Amino acid sequence: QTVTFPLISVLFLTLLLLFLALFPGAFDCCTKISDEIPKGILRRVERFEIQKADGLCHLEAVILHMKGKKFCVNPCNRKVKKMMKMKRKIHRSKPHVRKQRRTRITKKKERKQ
Repeated sequence: QTVTFPLISVLFLTLLLLFLALFPGAFDCCTKISDEIPKGILRRVERFEIQKADGLCHLEAVILHMKGKKFCVNPCNRKVKKMMKMKRKIHRSKPHVRKQRRTRITKKKERKQ
């Protein structure tokens, strides 16, 4: 009996470590979400990610990241949806705007010469 207990403990610990290695985000899920979020927090959001209710996490949420903190909010919130839309729009349009400006400046310089 005394030999079986350490063997079971080692087996359990091995399985736990294997689970953590295969699913590193398993314990990084939002367990509660906030329905209301102040505008000040939304303005300081650096990035966001969407947590799906399938797989390891059992709650649908939007995770807002800012300066080492994270907030879990309701994905159905209008303010959150608007912020996500704006962040995606800015992220997509930045490289294109820079290329167009450089092209215009170059064309103006060529015309002056």
